[in-house]
Amino acid sequence: MDVRIGNGYDIHRLGRDRRLILGGVCIEHELGLVGHSDADVLTHAIMDAMLGALSLGDIGHYFPPTDPQWEGADSLKLLTQVHRLVRDRGWRVINIDSTVVAERPKLKPHIEAMKRALGAALSIERDRIGVKATTNEGLGPTGREEGIAAYAVVLLAKG
Repeated sequence: MDVRIGNGYDIHRLGRDRRLILGGVCIEHELGLVGHSDADVLTHAIMDAMLGALSLGDIGHYFPPTDPQWEGADSLKLLTQVHRLVRDRGWRVINIDSTVVAERPKLKPHIEAMKRALGAALSIERDRIGVKATTNEGLGPTGREEGIAAYAVVLLAKG
């Protein structure tokens, strides 16, 4: 079996008057992620992992923050486009493992909804998607609640 693995990372600042969207799920919080699109760091990390596995660059190449057409874009729709690129090259997602780093809000109540949203966008079963949440124990920009970060690893198989 021909397989490829890719890893991805993203971080965005937290700010007022923005929605907090993670894994395609809008989460009630007084702060949201700031970015050109909806700033969904989890979905962005997954997209970068998928692209990296096939040496296709990163999401900035396909959805540059300087391009007004991506302003406020729904990251799940962008994920669907990345998935199409992967499929068009004859690859399929075997599984995803990811970690979101945030001090607040508590994400555990939202993880199943994130897995459902990501699974629907990728047409894969929820049990192929790992989403974990952790804090940075008050250390660094995520620990100081300046932003939220996400890491992802994706395994692709040919065929």
